[in-house]
Amino acid sequence: FIFSLMQLMSMERPTHRRNMSQNTEFKALTRLDAVQAMDTELNKLLMTATENQAKITKEFDGFRILFQRYLQEAETQINWDKIKLCPDELIKPYESLSCGLNDTEKKDLLDKLVVVKLNGGLGTSMGCEGPKSLISVRNDLTFLDLNIQQIETLNNKYNSSVPLVLMNSFNTQSDTEKVLRKYQQINVKIFSFEQSMYPRINRETLQPVAGKVFSKSASESAQAGWYPPGHGDVYRSLANSGLLDKFIEMGKTWVFISNIDNLGATVDLDILSFLENTKFNKPEFVMEVTDKTRADIKGGTLVDYEGKLRLLEAAQVPKENIDEFASVRKFKIFNTNNLWISLPAIKRVVDENTLHMEIIVNPKTLDNGINVLQLEEAVGAAIKSFDNAIGVNVPRSRFLPVKTTSDLLTIMSNLYTLTSGSLTMSPMRNFASVPFVKLGTQFKKVKDFLSRFASIPNMIELDHLTVTGDVNFGNGVVLRGTVIIIANHGDRIDIPPGAILENKIVSGNLRILDH
Repeated sequence: FIFSLMQLMSMERPTHRRNMSQNTEFKALTRLDAVQAMDTELNKLLMTATENQAKITKEFDGFRILFQRYLQEAETQINWDKIKLCPDELIKPYESLSCGLNDTEKKDLLDKLVVVKLNGGLGTSMGCEGPKSLISVRNDLTFLDLNIQQIETLNNKYNSSVPLVLMNSFNTQSDTEKVLRKYQQINVKIFSFEQSMYPRINRETLQPVAGKVFSKSASESAQAGWYPPGHGDVYRSLANSGLLDKFIEMGKTWVFISNIDNLGATVDLDILSFLENTKFNKPEFVMEVTDKTRADIKGGTLVDYEGKLRLLEAAQVPKENIDEFASVRKFKIFNTNNLWISLPAIKRVVDENTLHMEIIVNPKTLDNGINVLQLEEAVGAAIKSFDNAIGVNVPRSRFLPVKTTSDLLTIMSNLYTLTSGSLTMSPMRNFASVPFVKLGTQFKKVKDFLSRFASIPNMIELDHLTVTGDVNFGNGVVLRGTVIIIANHGDRIDIPPGAILENKIVSGNLRILDH
């Protein structure tokens, strides 16, 4: 019996290997078919272009590479056992970078800098039309206004020439260009470029759903076949625009990239001085990270993976390891998406095609019911493509994103003072932490949000605010400690003018209870 079993096993092994080989060959052939079919469809789309064929050709070349990588890497998963915490020497404390520079040295540093703001997003999630950067956030000033004020203040103070560069998407390009006309007298040179436009992929056929190249005059259903492929596109699009070469020729050596809605992402001379004055193992890439709280558990973190610094995003984590990834005790920092990168290094990795970012597969369903895929990349994921990359653990004040009206309430309140486009925590607040604010769906749109406040409450001593239901705030309301206001369905709560709520729960029948 033992002999017969061994014979059987020896007979089955080659068949198993042959099946494995056949499966591999089958998958390779289907990938080849998909690539060839996509290439045919892209050529058909290109034939429908009546202008900008050179630009579209470059974008399609980038999409081909991304699509081929998607097919090759579709089954590749991160090996959780290979993930290690970053060595301490790769995450520098911000306090260690402090530099004592005179104004001339600061001017020389600033003249080597370019500031890029990622400006591809719309304000639809906050109920607004057009680019998110044109939403008023404080004193009737928009995100764009504040960012321009910050840089103009630097240029005026140090007689420097820091340019502002906006990476727009096809969703924001036209409206942004119109608004830029009003800044012609400002002491900031403003450049813009449009990031790539990629075709959405039918999930079943793996072919583009679009029948023609994108046109602003086309119907909404025709435009729905296209998408901007995430902010990881900034490297190639900056190069394709010609601005990368232009800035290098001008003597610029560093770029500071950040989201335009992060009002804490200001030019930092300590970080810039560290980059410029490091003599040995000069970092080509610095990612600002900050300490993680329970509110940041979805944020990407820096890890050591196979000896390289790597950005680990929640979408890459195996389901069985999500709780470990979200742990504040193990992974203590997260990515702010404030990045400092060498311009010559960007040119090198783009020219040599050594730039690599993990592909984010974003499934969508169009209005016509077709299921599509968007292939995207995140700008921070390129960290592994640059030499001597490190993280810098910065104060939380450098991460002030405004994603919701809950964030907007915090920014508009007296928690912050606004000077020359920069927000700083009020000295009247006794602790540095930002209060947790969660507003319900009735506050989701900016218009509705503003209509529910006669004036923005005093929040200097607030720790936690939750508001749900039909709630309105009178003039001069003061919120302290933990305040929870709940209006049940069909009820309405009007917080009277001058009310002081400290550690209170306000329920639908206006009973005020100690919390």
